[in-house]
Parts: sequence; C-alpha cells; structure tokens
Amino acid sequence: MKPRDIPNIISLLRIALVIPVVYLLLEREFSYALVLFFVAGFSDALDGYLAKRNQWKSRLGSILDPLADKLLLVFSYLALGWLHEIPMWLVIAVMVRDVVIVVGAIAYHELIGEYDMLPTWMSKTNTFFQIMLVLAVVFSLGAYTLPGWLIDTLIYTVAVTTLVSGFNYVWVWGRRAIAAKALSAE
Repeated sequence: MKPRDIPNIISLLRIALVIPVVYLLLEREFSYALVLFFVAGFSDALDGYLAKRNQWKSRLGSILDPLADKLLLVFSYLALGWLHEIPMWLVIAVMVRDVVIVVGAIAYHELIGEYDMLPTWMSKTNTFFQIMLVLAVVFSLGAYTLPGWLIDTLIYTVAVTTLVSGFNYVWVWGRRAIAAKALSAE
C-alpha cells in the first residue's frame, strides 16, 4: 500500500459503512445511525481533502468516491422509505434518476467512448439536498424532533432537484453524444 491509496481505502471503508447504517435504520436505532452517517460524511471530506492536497487523484478514486456516496444515499433512502419515514414516490424518483444516469453513462461509454465522471452543479445541488433530507429525518427521529414543515420542504426540494438534475444530465450528455457522433461521421 502506498500513501496515494489512502483516499481509495477511506472510500472502501465508507462503502463498508452502508450495511451497518442501513441495519441501524431498519432497527430504528436512529441515534447510532446518525453517528455512523456523520462518520461517513467526515470520511468523505477526509478522502477528498487528502486526494486534492497531495495530488492523489486517480481514475479508481473518481469512481469509488461517488459510488460510496451514492450507495449510502440510495440504501438510506430505501430504508427510510421502507419505514415510511420518507414518501415512497420520492424514493422511486431518486432511484429512477440514478438508473437513467447509470444507463446513460454505460451507453455513452459503449457507443461513444470514455467520458469524465464530473458531476454537474445541479447534480451536486441534488446530492446536497438528498443528504440534508436523510440527516434531517434521522436527526428528527433519533435526537431532536424537527418541525414537519422543514422535513416537507426538504422532501419537495429533493423532488424538484432530482427531476431537474435528471433532465439536465439527459440534455447535457445527449448533446455531447450527438456532437461526438457528428464528429466521428466527418
């Protein structure tokens, strides 16, 4: 192991946290789940800081880091939806968006070629609100009850940013695919 592998190892450890977080959510041990969620968040900040500060960026890291975040969010949404703590329609919307993005990325890679895995600003905004919703719901259930209007506002904000970012990905990558195909046809 080299020092430059540390961010990737931290991302792998964050992936390993998914199972205990989901287990704690399903067992309604929200306080403990909240602690692990914060550990995961800290590890995300730490691996990003180390990778940028020390120039330890890698293709594997560009896949592992967002994969760890996405797995934690997806399974947290599934668990909270299963428990009826967030609406199932929102869980489905989030899942459909992610499936569309993954299928589009695979199609682009297979039909066009390699692509950069940089998220759009709208996707970052959506991820931020998705995280805030999970934190707010779990915090409200495990530590201190938050006002219902706050949770509802986050639910609808996630719904809107999910739709907008999903359409944004389709629009941006669709245009890139058309442009790339036009260039290859010349």
